[in-house]
Amino acid sequence: MAISSDSTASRAKGAAGNGAGGGPRAAAQAEPAAAHTGAQTGATAPGRSVRLRGGLDVATLVGLAAAAGVILIAITTGGSARAFLDPPSLLIVLGGTLAVTTASFSLGDVAVAWRNAAAVLVHQTLDPKGVARQVILLAEAARRAGPETLRNVLPELRGEPFLHRSVTLITEGLPPDAIERMLTGEVEATAGGHGKSAGVLRRASEVAPAMGLIGTLVGLVQMLGSLSDPSAIGPAMALALLTTFYGAVLGNVVLSPLAAKVERAAEEDALVKTLYTIGAVSIARQENPRRLEMLLNAVLPPGKRIQYFDREAPRVGA
Repeated sequence: MAISSDSTASRAKGAAGNGAGGGPRAAAQAEPAAAHTGAQTGATAPGRSVRLRGGLDVATLVGLAAAAGVILIAITTGGSARAFLDPPSLLIVLGGTLAVTTASFSLGDVAVAWRNAAAVLVHQTLDPKGVARQVILLAEAARRAGPETLRNVLPELRGEPFLHRSVTLITEGLPPDAIERMLTGEVEATAGGHGKSAGVLRRASEVAPAMGLIGTLVGLVQMLGSLSDPSAIGPAMALALLTTFYGAVLGNVVLSPLAAKVERAAEEDALVKTLYTIGAVSIARQENPRRLEMLLNAVLPPGKRIQYFDREAPRVGA
């Protein structure tokens, strides 16, 4: 179901016609509606999915690749890369980090965290401005023909499960307060899950350098215990130094950036779902879409705020 610009234009003409006997004031009131019609040509229809932003997260991949490249150049410039490969050191850092992190949380939490970390590499998010416009279009359709008319767009919203559930609650006639409680609870639960995943990655980024330090101590002990055997000093020293190196790289170059990405993705997801929640509650209360625009702009960041109704309004005295 799409909101056509013709219907909006007819409302503007009707307002002008009804005010024909009222003189210039009624005509002036009709002009903003007509101007708004022109502004919304090609706008997102309420049943059409908002375009996804993102896809392959180039920033994350380029950043990680650049960091790895700088380290690799430094390694190969001063010697052989083989000198930096030591299986026992990797075992201490990787295995120890995973074990301690799992002990701090649970197997399920750790598994979800790694899935979320992999997901941020191909993170996709809805454009908040497009979401806000879509919500207003739904509100306009519901205000003209009643909330029940939104049943017609439900099949087209299956690609956005949260929005689909929100509109379904509206069409089922649930009270606005009940809709707000249900949707807000889901937003908070989802945000809590993402927050826990970020916490797992943060914990792992703290544990990795500590495991590197433990490996260094192990290597030093082995080295001091083998001073009588010169052939054993080299491998023990390598273990002592490489575990610190592996721990620092794993914690600061890999895990910490991934934790920050998971937190950012969670914030973007929470913003989109909050916009849908505000829209659903406003539609259920049958509020004026202009008021809904103000409510959405109160949540949107300054650079993402919309001017759906007023951006093409005629200037005073023009």
